[in-house]
Amino acid sequence: MSTTRKINPILKSALEYGPVVIFFIAYLRFKDDVFTIWGTQYNGFIVVTAAFVPLLIASTGVLWALTGKISRMQVATVLLVTVFGGLSVWLNDERFFKMKPTAIYLLFGTLLAIGLVRGQSYLKYVMEEMMPLKEEGWMILTKRLMFCFFGLAVANELIWRFASTETWVYFKTFGLTAVVFAFFMSQGKLFQTYSLDKDEVDADAR
Repeated sequence: MSTTRKINPILKSALEYGPVVIFFIAYLRFKDDVFTIWGTQYNGFIVVTAAFVPLLIASTGVLWALTGKISRMQVATVLLVTVFGGLSVWLNDERFFKMKPTAIYLLFGTLLAIGLVRGQSYLKYVMEEMMPLKEEGWMILTKRLMFCFFGLAVANELIWRFASTETWVYFKTFGLTAVVFAFFMSQGKLFQTYSLDKDEVDADAR
């Protein structure tokens, strides 16, 4: 039996996306500032990153406490944010935090690829309740999303290495989310073709 509890959708969205929005607003406010902490100078990006990491951990913890469940993707994201964000703050080097989306999308893409090689859709285990599809549909969607993740990893590497920090922050805050949203919106034909009807969903649940 699932122990997942329903919470207000607005609260859920605030807990999931609020830290990213706060990071973006704080960066715009402090991007040109330099802070001296214990004799070491840190730019605004590093200071905002130092605040973002515990904020994300706290919001994820609250979401877990309220719903009784967080996805494996959320756990992986928090762990990678903590590791790469912590390295950026510890070494006073913003490049590590900029590498974080690359690591996240490479991890997700690789996991999906491993599942495909094994003839399985790991995406199905994460999203089956939201989008009931036939097995063939899950395999096609998983393959497409795998390529999307690898493409995002490459895009992030190109942008953080060759564009300004501000451009990267806009890309991280809006671009990555927009691409993933656009990807799923573009799969309408697949969802129509391979969606399960109510009787098939009930039979699959037995």
